[in-house]
Amino acid sequence: MQIPLTFWDISEWLAVMSIILLIASQLASAYKGASTALFNKKRLRIASLTMGILFLATVAFHIYQITKNI
Repeated sequence: MQIPLTFWDISEWLAVMSIILLIASQLASAYKGASTALFNKKRLRIASLTMGILFLATVAFHIYQITKNI
């Protein structure tokens, strides 16, 4: 059984992942003394901001669709 994935579902996923990655990057930056980090904090923050921008783009597209139908 396949669950249909809508545009709004992708938008919600992008928002949640962006928030999670941003929180993780902020928490990781609190541990500056730990040099054994398995991930790059800068890349994590860039990925979070990229997903946030994609989320805002999907919201803008959704608003465009709503206003186009009015």
